Amino acid sequence: QVQLVESGGGLVQAGGSLRLSCAASGRPFSSYIGWFRQAPGKDSEFVATIYQNGGNTYYADSVKGRFTISRDNAKNTVYLQMNSLKPEDTANYYCAARISLGVSTFIHGYDYWGQGTQVTVSS
Repeated sequence: QVQLVESGGGLVQAGGSLRLSCAASGRPFSSYIGWFRQAPGKDSEFVATIYQNGGNTYYADSVKGRFTISRDNAKNTVYLQMNSLKPEDTANYYCAARISLGVSTFIHGYDYWGQGTQVTVSS
């Protein structure tokens, strides 16, 4: 069992920055921890994911060059640094842990989920 708790969301103006945190507890091993987001009335969207050793990272095209995912295994925490935010980044952001080996950018490829943290970007 893995518990995931997100924090760091909030209201920010377009062009601003936020850093989200995902604190993991419970089962010590997961291959990838990813970030997804869901805006009202829309499907969940892959944002970024990072391998256990931090060496492999993958990003959605919509955030590439603006968002950076990183992890501190000593703190069991994964971060999402979001820069140059746009109104279309507004969504509930949640992290997810994948147990199986191999990368996945699909929502069903992950086994555990957090509750999410709201990010609102004003124009």
